[in-house]
Amino acid sequence: MAAVTSTSGESLVKISNLSFAYDNRPILTGINMEIPRGKVVAIMGSSGCGKTTTLRLIGGQLKPTRGKVEVSGKIVHQLDSDALYELRRRMGMLFQFGALFTDMSVYDNVAFQIREHTDLPEELINDLVLMKLHAVGLRGAHALMPTELSGGMARRVALARAVALDPMLIMYDEPFAGLDPISLSIIGDLIRKLNDALGASSIIVTHDVQESLKIVDYVYFVSAGKVVAEGTPEELKASKAPYVHQFIWGEADGPVPFHYPAAQSYDEELMGACHG
Repeated sequence: MAAVTSTSGESLVKISNLSFAYDNRPILTGINMEIPRGKVVAIMGSSGCGKTTTLRLIGGQLKPTRGKVEVSGKIVHQLDSDALYELRRRMGMLFQFGALFTDMSVYDNVAFQIREHTDLPEELINDLVLMKLHAVGLRGAHALMPTELSGGMARRVALARAVALDPMLIMYDEPFAGLDPISLSIIGDLIRKLNDALGASSIIVTHDVQESLKIVDYVYFVSAGKVVAEGTPEELKASKAPYVHQFIWGEADGPVPFHYPAAQSYDEELMGACHG
């Protein structure tokens, strides 16, 4: 399958032959990905396959063992702290379950990034915060505290915070986790609409196959630290590759086994217990 391309042919993020290990434990091996400008790309795979680690490498929290990550033409792990801080200002991140500051109001959660990274007057910050909250349908909730929000509302506030500075790149770590079907659909629509309105690029790390395939332009499937399949949603839905088919359709039997490996067969272990 051909790699996804943008209308301009330019990739905002380019990951080349990337490997990463904790001590001697490999997490990613020979990863190659491209995230074009203006596109929404999903990274899917089972738990522990290295999806969130990939986001941390893009953001510069981790450095690759081999290979490189380029964001807007800059090799991330070669940047000094000032240059990395400047690059991160142009990134937005929606953490799993939102990760709002619990002692700050909805308004102050969204305003935090703007106050931290700019010298804008408070009057202009007010306008920007209300604009972002209005975009996610929560302008009327600006005075509420996080404990007063439903799970879906909290995720929408976190999304408003992630796009507060109109980032060029927005990263989502399991944005659909724990949401009811209505909230899940709303968040999916907002991710797509905000990406298109901002002209940004988005990377979604997720287990939610069906909702993601409605909104993304391209998908990378990762298993055991390697890209095992990639393509458009339509291509992957039609794929006959065993792992892809099992993951997309949620089948119990396939390359990912239901049973954890055992030293003995079930019959042998039962017979051993009977004669013990």
